[in-house]
Amino acid sequence: MAQREQLKELLRERALKFGDFTLASGRKASYYLDGKQITLHAGGLRTVSQAFLELISDLQYDAIGGMSIGADPIIGGMLAIAAETNPDMVGFMIRKESKGHGTNQFVEGPVTPGMKVVIVEDVVTTGGSALLAVDRIQDFGCEVICVAGIIDRMEGGAANFAKRNLEHRTLLTIKDFGIEPPTDI
Repeated sequence: MAQREQLKELLRERALKFGDFTLASGRKASYYLDGKQITLHAGGLRTVSQAFLELISDLQYDAIGGMSIGADPIIGGMLAIAAETNPDMVGFMIRKESKGHGTNQFVEGPVTPGMKVVIVEDVVTTGGSALLAVDRIQDFGCEVICVAGIIDRMEGGAANFAKRNLEHRTLLTIKDFGIEPPTDI
């Protein structure tokens, strides 16, 4: 996968930061991966989108989606690239909170109950955001066939997906950068 090496270089140059950080999971970390530095960059988003489409090319699915805001550019990029070969693919976004008016729903987009979907995520740590997206789209009536991430920090996300019988794929892991994951997970 040629995009994998490009993505690795982009992440190293733009998204991997060292210092003292508190992650969304509450854990302290000596490094931070800011996926938006890649997915909100034209070349980075193209690389991510092509790599994701290749990563899940063997799956049968109707839609791609994930938790807003992290998944939003990924969904748009994948749809734009997929339009060449699969113009019927649709995307959806999961709100953290319902908007409180109109349909008052968590799921936005042309997805319908019964569809098979893939959840996309930029950085997977414990998997909490992706699992919330899974819960919301399952409540909506869709079947989640895979959770795909750009990079897995290897801090419990894969195990949490496995507990829910969710297939999990990533383009890279933190080990691809010579960083060992914590052993206290």
